Amino acid sequence: MDSRPVALVTGATRGIGRRVAELLAPSHHLLLGGRDLEALHQFARSLPDARPWPVELTDSAALAAATSGISRLDVLVHSAGVSSLGTVAETNVATWRRTMEVNVIAVAELTRLLLPALRSAEGHVILINSGAGLRVNPGWTAYAASKFALRAFADGLRGEEPSLRVTSVHPGRTATDMQRGVREAEGGAYEPDKYLQPQSVAGAVFMAITAPRDAHLTDLVVRPDTRL
Repeated sequence: MDSRPVALVTGATRGIGRRVAELLAPSHHLLLGGRDLEALHQFARSLPDARPWPVELTDSAALAAATSGISRLDVLVHSAGVSSLGTVAETNVATWRRTMEVNVIAVAELTRLLLPALRSAEGHVILINSGAGLRVNPGWTAYAASKFALRAFADGLRGEEPSLRVTSVHPGRTATDMQRGVREAEGGAYEPDKYLQPQSVAGAVFMAITAPRDAHLTDLVVRPDTRL
């Protein structure tokens, strides 16, 4: 390996995670996180220096094994997540548990396991949050609760680990497969031309990662431009 920094991106084969990986590819060694091994291999082959990092993020034993060989990590981008919409009356305990397990607990455990590697590099943790991490709309309670918790995790980590940079990114509606599912659950049309593009959110992530060392971008809110 040369002296280039190392980045791990979860949810790397789709949406925002994929675009972040593409922006980091020219300057970083990449670990591409996801569950679809074939998709990971295919994507890795399209990049100059990337390798698949397949793991089920909610399997703590598998996560510990997958992180054991990482001794230095400059950038950790948490992009994997799930969204299940519904009112409090409609949301059962299994949905609450799955939402929290993927969106919060898996993030916390992966970060915990990689703290020695991140400290070694004085690295940067990026958490792809949501506008739902800043306000709650009816029908979004479980998802928003997970994103509020994710923001709290980021704030706590930033205070506890002064050698690291920690950034929460709160995008509005973004043209991704997840958003397609959200609009279906809401009973509305999927209108990608009215949404942020994944590469635009990735650009904000890249700006945070490449900011000068004296500039710590802690919270980024990215909204679609309604003038377009």
